[in-house]
Amino acid sequence: MKELLEKFEDYLLNNLPKIDTFHPHFENAMQDMLKAGGKRFRPMLLLSVVKSKKPLFIENALKVALAVEFLHTYSLIHDDLPSMDNSDLRRGFTTLHKKYDEVTAILVGDALNSESFNLIANSSLHNDIKIELIKLLAENGGLNGMIIGQAIDCYFEKQILELEKLEFLHIHKTAKLIASSLKMGAIISNYDEKIQEELYNFGLDIGLLFQIQDDIIDELESSEIAGKTTKNDSLKNSFVNLLGLEESLKSADNLATKCLETMNSFDKNLKDSLWELLINYINRHKKYNS
Repeated sequence: MKELLEKFEDYLLNNLPKIDTFHPHFENAMQDMLKAGGKRFRPMLLLSVVKSKKPLFIENALKVALAVEFLHTYSLIHDDLPSMDNSDLRRGFTTLHKKYDEVTAILVGDALNSESFNLIANSSLHNDIKIELIKLLAENGGLNGMIIGQAIDCYFEKQILELEKLEFLHIHKTAKLIASSLKMGAIISNYDEKIQEELYNFGLDIGLLFQIQDDIIDELESSEIAGKTTKNDSLKNSFVNLLGLEESLKSADNLATKCLETMNSFDKNLKDSLWELLINYINRHKKYNS
C-alpha cells in the first residue's frame, strides 16, 4: 500500500494543474492545497480496488484517481469558506481564503471541480468506461450527492435534525463520494455489477463511520493534532451534538463492526487490498473509548 500511495503522490506532483496567465498567484493557490497532502483516502480506495483485480490497469487509473482527489479538494476549499465553516486550517496549512483571499479560494475550487471531469475525459480508458465514470462522479459529487448534503448542512445550522435526517445529510455530504470512489475502481477493473453495488454500499457505511469519527475528533482533539480547525461544530448538525460523545462512540463501534464483516465477505484479493488501506481508519475512534 505504501508503494501505491507513493506512486499516486508522484503522479499528483507531476500533474499539478497549470495555467498560462499573468495572474500573480492563481496557479500557486490552485496547487497549494493539493501539495499540502492529506490522507489521499478516496483515490487510494479507487486504486486499491483496481489493484485487487487488474493491477496492470493502475497506470491508466491514476488520472481518474487524481480527478477524485481534485473534486474532493475543491469541496474542502469551499467547505472552509467564511460563508460555510469559516475555517483557518486545513491539512495542517492556512486555508486559501486566509492565505490569499475569498475570491481566489472560490475560483480555485471551481477550477478543480471542472478539471476533475477533464482529467477523466482525457484518461487512457475506453470511452464507454469514461462516460460511466463521469456520470458516477457527477452524480455523487454533485446535485444528488455532496452538494445537497452541503446545502442541508448549511441551511439547518443551529437547528437539531433527527437521526434519520442527520444520516441523510452526511451520507450525501461525505459518504457518497467515498462510495463512488470504490465503485469507480470496480468499473475500471471490470468487476461485475453485483460487486460494484456491494462496494458502493460498503462505501456508504465507511463514509458514515468516518463522519461519526470526525465529529468525535472535532470534540476531543486540538486543531494542531487534527490538522484542521476543531471545536468548530457547536452549531452544526453533528453526531456528537445529537447523540452525545458516549453514544457516538457506540455508534462508531457498531458501524465499524459492520464494515469489517462486509470486508470479510469479499473475495481474498479484494479483501486483502482494502484491508491494508482501511483497517487503521476503521478503528481510529477506539482510542477514545474509556
